[in-house]
Amino acid sequence: MSLLAFGLKPGSRTGLRPAWDEEPTRAGLAVKGVTLVLVCLAVLFPVWVVVVTSLSSVRTITDTGGLVVLPQDITFVHYRELLAGGQVTRATLVSAGVTFFGTLFSMAVSILCAYGLSRPGSILHRPILMVLIATMFFGAGLIPTYLVVQGLGLTDTYLSLILPSAVNVFNILVLRAFFMSTARELVESARIDGAGDLRILWQIVMPLSRAVIAVITLFYAVGYWSAWFNASIYLTDPDMLPLQNVMQQLVIKQQKPTGLSQAINTGQLSPLAIQMAVMVLALLPVAVLAPFVQRHFRQGMLTGAVKG
Repeated sequence: MSLLAFGLKPGSRTGLRPAWDEEPTRAGLAVKGVTLVLVCLAVLFPVWVVVVTSLSSVRTITDTGGLVVLPQDITFVHYRELLAGGQVTRATLVSAGVTFFGTLFSMAVSILCAYGLSRPGSILHRPILMVLIATMFFGAGLIPTYLVVQGLGLTDTYLSLILPSAVNVFNILVLRAFFMSTARELVESARIDGAGDLRILWQIVMPLSRAVIAVITLFYAVGYWSAWFNASIYLTDPDMLPLQNVMQQLVIKQQKPTGLSQAINTGQLSPLAIQMAVMVLALLPVAVLAPFVQRHFRQGMLTGAVKG
C-alpha cells in the first residue's frame, strides 16, 4: 500500500516530509505578506513620526499639539541651529572619532587574535581560547573595571570610551570559525613560497573573509556609535560627551542645548523638534551604513558558524 493512502508524502527515509518543506499555500503566503507589512509599519511608523516632527515648524507642532504625522511647513531650521557649532556638533564629532578609531583598533585586535587562535600549531591557543570563552560567562564587575580604568589614568580621556569595550569575544569566535574554513592548501602553498603569517593573513585569509569582516566591522561600529554608559561613568567634562549622552540629556532629562536656550524660550525653536532632530542625527549613520553591509550579513554569519 502506498504512503499516499495514509496521507504521507515521500521525501525522506521514513516517507515523511518536514512541514517546512511543504509548498506554501496561497492563504499562507497572504498571511505572511500581511504580517510582514504590519511588522514593517510598526518599525517604520515611529521613525517617520520622528523625522517629520524634526522637520516641522514651530507653528505646525503647536497646532498638532505634539508629534506630527503628516508633513506640513517643512523646515531645516532646527538642524541648522543644532549643527551651527554648538554642543550637538561637538558631540557628533566626538562620537564619529570614537567610532572610527575604536572600530579600527577593535578590528585589528580581533582579527589578529582570531587568526592566531585559528592556526592549529599556534602556541597555547587552546588555553587562551578557554580563557576568552570564560570571560563571556564571568565578568569582574563594574567597580573593579572602574578602578582599573582609574588606576591607568584613563578617566576623562577618550581612551576610556574605547579600551574597556575594545574586544568582543563573540566576534573573535565568529572570525576564528571563518578563518578556519579557509582552504589549508592555499595557506600551505603560500608558506612554501616563503610568505609569513602576517602576509598570509593580509593577502590570503582577509580577502577571502571580506563578508565576515564587513559584518563584524558593522557590529563594532554600531556598538561604539550607540555606547553611552562608559562616557557616563568615566567622563566628567561635559564638552567631551558623545552624541548619545547629549541626546540622553536633551530627551530624557529635558535639558536645553547649550546656546539655544534663548531661541527655545522665545518660541523661535521647538524643544520637541530639537529632541527629534538629535534622535535623527543619532540614527542616521547606522541607517546609511547598514544597507551596504546587509548583503554580506547572511554569508558572514552563517558560513562561519556552520563550518566552524
